[in-house]
Amino acid sequence: MKDLPFLPPLLRRPCPSPAALLPSALLPSALLPSALLPSALLPSALLKATALELAVLAGHVLLYPTGMYPTSVCPTGVTGERGTAPRPPGRPSAPPTTPPDATAPAGPPALPAEGDDHPPVVLLHGFIDNRSVFVLLRRSLARHGWRHLESLNYSPLTCDIRTAAELLGRHVEEICARTGHREVDIVGHSLGGLIARYYVQRLGGDQRVRTLITLGTPHGGTAVAPLASAHPIVRQMRTGSAPIEELRRPAPGCRTRFVSFWSELDRVIVPAEAACIDHPDLDAQNVRVTGIGHLALPVHPAVAAAVRQALESREPTAEASGTAGAA
Repeated sequence: MKDLPFLPPLLRRPCPSPAALLPSALLPSALLPSALLPSALLPSALLKATALELAVLAGHVLLYPTGMYPTSVCPTGVTGERGTAPRPPGRPSAPPTTPPDATAPAGPPALPAEGDDHPPVVLLHGFIDNRSVFVLLRRSLARHGWRHLESLNYSPLTCDIRTAAELLGRHVEEICARTGHREVDIVGHSLGGLIARYYVQRLGGDQRVRTLITLGTPHGGTAVAPLASAHPIVRQMRTGSAPIEELRRPAPGCRTRFVSFWSELDRVIVPAEAACIDHPDLDAQNVRVTGIGHLALPVHPAVAAAVRQALESREPTAEASGTAGAA
């Protein structure tokens, strides 16, 4: 087990080994939405998590239209929202820039602004969602000094994880060219994390991605929502699909650091432990979140604090036998 000293108390839980996965005999009941299970069968924590999920869903329905329209259109074909947060007090400001002459020849790549310590952060949403899911996380990162924040939208008609990963790679190249940074960090929720991992592990994205943080991502596939499997990309998220199996292949020398947040109350990832990364070639830490479900992962303040600190952490974690841990 590895100690993760940067985690708040809510997240200081160990990730079980793959042997602790739910037996297949339990899957049918686990597939039922928690809101439909009899109250007598639900522990208090699950009832509270379900209430929080409903509240998050209601708020997200209100915010969803704000994320449908891009504030920028990039040459990759992926739409997104670019953010340059005000520089926190005490940090030197970047020198003023003059818009380039459209007729002038292209110059050398941009250089990072003075005092710009953090690489750009790319936020990638989940299935049938958009960039509005990250409004609170964006605000949290901006308040704590992150200046280059990119929220991407990919089409709900996207049918292939590989294609989406290729588009993500083109967008990352555009971000690096525009900001002058050689690397980016990525935070992906659910399917977004799977797309980002495929880009990093299978398409050479580890040359560009310093840290990949996933929130409720089905790294081992999910058995939930069989009726939704009519959509091709949902089938690719199921256990045993071709993309999931490709991610099990050797990945020697992968440079990216992975941090995967998962919750035992996640009713979308079945079994919940399938959101853990279990790969011998990857530098991966699995962080168990208690008391919240799938939808709350990108909006919960404790998760936001842990995401910030994971992005800032550069030192390797020490071996420990305590309860805080990662696989």
